[in-house]
Amino acid sequence: MQQNNIQIDESWLSVLKEEFEKPYFKQLKSFLVQEKQAARIFPPGNQIFAAFNYTPFNDLKVVIIGQDPYHGLGQANGLCFSVADGVRKPPSLVNIFKEIQDDLGISVPESGNLENWAKQGVLLLNATLTVREAQAGSHQNKGWEQFTDTVIKTISDKKEGVIFLLWGNFAKAKEALIDTTKHIVLSAPHPSPLARGGFFGCKHFSKTNEFLEKQGKTPIDWKTV
Repeated sequence: MQQNNIQIDESWLSVLKEEFEKPYFKQLKSFLVQEKQAARIFPPGNQIFAAFNYTPFNDLKVVIIGQDPYHGLGQANGLCFSVADGVRKPPSLVNIFKEIQDDLGISVPESGNLENWAKQGVLLLNATLTVREAQAGSHQNKGWEQFTDTVIKTISDKKEGVIFLLWGNFAKAKEALIDTTKHIVLSAPHPSPLARGGFFGCKHFSKTNEFLEKQGKTPIDWKTV
């Protein structure tokens, strides 16, 4: 579904359509038009809203929050922590797969593409949905955070029993947007090697499935293919 050239699933458009008409979002669109003329932007335009298109609002069961898309050529595919097939796995993603292997006995995959998770109801949401090539954080504070904060609050308000996985201080700050009386929040240090291994042992993947099964929902198959 397109809303003023925004390619986003109909289920999300129905709950977010007012957001696209607000002044800040129109300013964000103008900024992106100018950026595309001046530099290479990631992910490609048709993948900016990939997280929403792979995970319709009605199917959403789990939310993982990242900060910024990868800024290297060919890396970002619109899903937080995920990379396109054939792209070398970044260090944080390597550590995520190590934890899954320790937690569930699933071998570390060759591909770092997390589309399979998204198709099962895991919203892989970056707080900022675009970035300029080779310039980490270059599209922060341009409006994306206001949009994605609204996404998180909308999920909190309109759904029940969603499991939010908050890794690192940036993601943990988003708990303020979540009604923890009707949703489940699991927090851990960031999977980045800079967190000195604090992420390991969180067992968020098995815990997520336990909570889903208690709700009578299908657990997530954490394999990538």
